[in-house]
Amino acid sequence: MPPPSPILVTGATGFTGQVLVRKLAAAGAEVRAIARASSDLTPLDGVPVTWHRGDVFDPEVVSKAMDGARTVIHVAALYRQAGAPDDLYRRVHVDSTRLLAEAAARQDGFARFVHVSTVGVHGHIEHPPADEDAPFDPGDIYQATKAEAEVWIRAHAPELGIDAVVLRPAGIMGPSDRRLLKVFRLATGPVFPLLGKGACLYHLIHVEDLADIMIRAASHPEARGQTLICGNPEPIPLEAMGRIVADELGTRFRPLRLPAGPFMAAAAVCEAVCRPFGLPPPLHRRRVAFYTKDRAFDTSRLRRVLGYEVRFDNEAGIRDTARGYVERGWLKARRA
Repeated sequence: MPPPSPILVTGATGFTGQVLVRKLAAAGAEVRAIARASSDLTPLDGVPVTWHRGDVFDPEVVSKAMDGARTVIHVAALYRQAGAPDDLYRRVHVDSTRLLAEAAARQDGFARFVHVSTVGVHGHIEHPPADEDAPFDPGDIYQATKAEAEVWIRAHAPELGIDAVVLRPAGIMGPSDRRLLKVFRLATGPVFPLLGKGACLYHLIHVEDLADIMIRAASHPEARGQTLICGNPEPIPLEAMGRIVADELGTRFRPLRLPAGPFMAAAAVCEAVCRPFGLPPPLHRRRVAFYTKDRAFDTSRLRRVLGYEVRFDNEAGIRDTARGYVERGWLKARRA
């Protein structure tokens, strides 16, 4: 069952937002969405959505889009866009959250505000697995402003009189998103680099499961006031990810262990050289950290509160993503 309508979705033209909007519309919900003037709406052609064009941090746009809404699922994010000023991250993440929440408080019969954050607010996990009560330690402006927005909504929702739920997705996988594409390409290449001696645990959630979780969180009575990490029951070692990808595509898997120190030093130099020119560095410390650190979470609260069991376990989700990459021409399968 869909949450109470009308439902306002932000970030509707993004990877997760598109899946979410299609599911809501298919369930019979009255969906409205905020999209920038430059956003491409064609992937959602034929889906019944009332569009409000403009920025999610524009007070006038937010006020019109929120008029009469009973549920908000706030997905919009600025995800590590090269050259974007810090202030833009703060407007997209923090200012938008404040405007939406204040507008929600003015609506008669408003039901629930679902705020979509990220497990990135925890930064490096010193002693995995981390749960929802682990300390914040954001590592960049994206994570820092997502943390700031989350702190704001959790602090101010009670005084505004609105019911808010915070969701922190783990690494999102799915057949049309490119965030894991570099890792998948390495799995089919000459070698698959593994830096350092750790397992390099990574936590995943398939976009189909994440959208279903968002919908359930928007209406489930036990979700009220909760913060929930959204991830599969278990993390997966990076090497295991690579082996699944190689097997799905019919390629030989060649893991290679390398010391992490030289790569981290080279990444620091790349960042220092590229930063003054506003260029994305070909190698950066966050990417090196991806191959060295354990990002594992205790996701039992999600299952306990929402009673949700994922449809895509790690292997099924990785294989589905790999097949999607092949269909889009981003990867080549060698299996006959």
